Amino acid sequence: MIHINLTSGKKVYFASDFHLGFPDEKSSREREKALVSWLDQVQSDTQDLFLLGDIFDFWFEYKTAVPRGFVRFLGKLSVLADQGINIHIFVGNHDLWMWDYLERELGAKIYREPSDLKITSANASFQLHIGHGDGLGHGDTGYKILKKVFTNRIAQWLFGFLHPNVGISLANFWSSTRKESTMEKGEQAFDPETDYILSYVRETAALKPTVEAFVFGHRHHPIAYSLPSGATYYNLGDWFNPHFKNAYYLQIDENKINFIHFNADRV
Repeated sequence: MIHINLTSGKKVYFASDFHLGFPDEKSSREREKALVSWLDQVQSDTQDLFLLGDIFDFWFEYKTAVPRGFVRFLGKLSVLADQGINIHIFVGNHDLWMWDYLERELGAKIYREPSDLKITSANASFQLHIGHGDGLGHGDTGYKILKKVFTNRIAQWLFGFLHPNVGISLANFWSSTRKESTMEKGEQAFDPETDYILSYVRETAALKPTVEAFVFGHRHHPIAYSLPSGATYYNLGDWFNPHFKNAYYLQIDENKINFIHFNADRV
């Protein structure tokens, strides 16, 4: 359980699926600048910032190297950390190989599994269950097998022997090919009967009746779905679709939960 005592006038923010690096340097740089602009906007009232996975389209921490780029975004996170803002990062399926680099550089807390979160203010108390969302629920067996391979220590050790130029190039090619294929087919419509994350949320809601918000990423489609228990399942969408049409973030202040679309006109 993660506990946050919210200071008066402060807020907690959640965002996910930036996929920095995809599909090329130019569009990734534009997205990176938009993210920095958003962080500039919320910096003054942020107490805790939760990034729920797939921050990077590929991330592997070699013993003495990390993927190049993203300096504007990482620099902004450094500013926030130095200001005293708490940064929480959930690893996603594209940045599974995140270890202690951001923890050491930013003081970020790194999470690998969905977690319960309790936020308490002078006016209210909120209980959430949060994570990236990959590999949850029933089905998606192929990915679950693949994830076991990717998280296997021996596989990681062997991949680490590849020169970064080779390893990162292979990973970026594989990731881009899969994502471009998905984008060509169009976004998969949200179906409450078949959505893997929602099936996990329903089962978890039955076990955790006090949770009022389930917050995930991974799906690349913004969702605010009401459950019979009274809780809401939020999916934060993504930041790489044209004009940031799927870019949402969650904001929790002293009184309420807000699901907000990123306004690209302010970039």
